[in-house]
Amino acid sequence: MPITSAMPATPVMRMPAEWEPHSGMYLAWPPLDSLWGDLAPAVQRDIARLARTLAEYEPVALLAGPAEEERARRACGTAVQIVPVPVDDLWIRDTGPVFVTCADAPDGPARAGVDFHFNGWGGKQRHPNDGEAARNLLRHEGIARIGAGITAEGGSFEVDGGGTLLVAESSLVNANRNPGRTRADIERELRRVLGVSRVIWVDGVRGEDITDCHIDGLARFVAPGVVALNRPWDGDGPDVWTQAYEQARGVLAEVTDARGGRLEIVEIPEPDPYAIGDRGPEFLTSYLNYCVANGVVVLPRFGDRRADDRAASVLRELHPGREIRQITIDAVGAGGGGIHCATQQLPGGA
Repeated sequence: MPITSAMPATPVMRMPAEWEPHSGMYLAWPPLDSLWGDLAPAVQRDIARLARTLAEYEPVALLAGPAEEERARRACGTAVQIVPVPVDDLWIRDTGPVFVTCADAPDGPARAGVDFHFNGWGGKQRHPNDGEAARNLLRHEGIARIGAGITAEGGSFEVDGGGTLLVAESSLVNANRNPGRTRADIERELRRVLGVSRVIWVDGVRGEDITDCHIDGLARFVAPGVVALNRPWDGDGPDVWTQAYEQARGVLAEVTDARGGRLEIVEIPEPDPYAIGDRGPEFLTSYLNYCVANGVVVLPRFGDRRADDRAASVLRELHPGREIRQITIDAVGAGGGGIHCATQQLPGGA
């Protein structure tokens, strides 16, 4: 099957690139009685640290249930707005809406939110509040809701803002999200709701992590025609993640984007696991799980000084004019996610 295909983009909607101007950033506050168990207080501290950092650059709104609102407010400070929407966990990139802009709205550019019907990453976990988080947030904010015809998570795809979408097949063409749906079916719906004209598929990895290999830990657009690629640690020999990296690199080296241009690939190596110590089997060591906000790139610091500095230097070159902020989020990382997973940008617009 072809790796890419092209058709006219939907004229009404467009998912902006993450580096385009934001009106704000959403985060979610994991309850103390969540699946984190004894780690919950440390995870909350990580989220508060991330929220306070981002609030230096743009408005930040934090979703929190009634029992957690006051605790979240004390931890995050007055610069962070608390939104009374109950959640089960912090992964708003996956549970919340994916925002698109509607250029031909009657009164000028407006925003809408796509609800991808979060189902606990294919039923791996039970998340009754998170399953309604997108709908509830959009209702609270008065933003139009678009119901997607597929189940997906926001961390499973990347856009360049110019019509190109990048996605791992393992996390979407999967019976745990979209039973009976072909890749062509899913691609057609992604084109419709995100306004893209070219879709680049990589294989990914099934069943090795809770997300089935979300793209935001593997490959990220950093500018039109430029992709940052996570290079896994291979000091102990190849594994499924190095195979996924090699397959993705092979695809990215051959395809063209929506403009018809070839892609430049910039690799960012993971830290040395022996330098950072044992963080648990689910710990995410990809620097690519960073977020871009107005004037800043916020990425993780893992404790391998050489690798941390190298990642910061590469991202500084890739995002000129933005500050680079590194923060420690070891508790969040132990759950298999990172900064990008914990954030969802609201694009600028009317």
